[in-house]
Amino acid sequence: MNFKVIIMDEIKRIDRTLIANGRVIDYYQDTMQMPDGSTVKWDLIDHVGAAAVVAVREDGKILMVRQYRNPLERQTLEIPAGKLDSKDEDPRNAAERELAEETGYICDNIEYLTTIYTTVAFCNEKIGLFLAKGLKDRHPQHLDDDEYIDLEAYTLDEVRQMIYDGKIQDAKTVIGILLYASKYHL
Repeated sequence: MNFKVIIMDEIKRIDRTLIANGRVIDYYQDTMQMPDGSTVKWDLIDHVGAAAVVAVREDGKILMVRQYRNPLERQTLEIPAGKLDSKDEDPRNAAERELAEETGYICDNIEYLTTIYTTVAFCNEKIGLFLAKGLKDRHPQHLDDDEYIDLEAYTLDEVRQMIYDGKIQDAKTVIGILLYASKYHL
């Protein structure tokens, strides 16, 4: 087998054109020069970043949010999450804010789990994943005007089974839950 080794310094962006600004993302088209001198167009979705939280109550149940997702044209079951207010915002702060807004809970302890990039082929969305414990129900949900979220709670076994059955397909949720399970429930 012959493998083509590409040195990243041999690929360079020679132009970036803003195609559209969105509320959550910006869409760019990059003109890239390849190692052989040719140029190609690559799409880039620029995202401010996000944070998500696996929130575990004292009874061991995990808080989940059910909401409509337009790209899928259906409701999904996910861990609480939301975009950063700016690229400079600490994802830990965003995770705590989203926990409070989407569930009404605050936490005594929030722990970093990992950072993921959701779709590296064309998008730079980066999500910080956190674990929240010591939950306290402090207030009702404080949802954005366009958010309609139902709060639900499940055992770890129930959530894992929904992942294995393909009922939960959201990447940040799958990764967050399975990281929590592997780290705390061997």
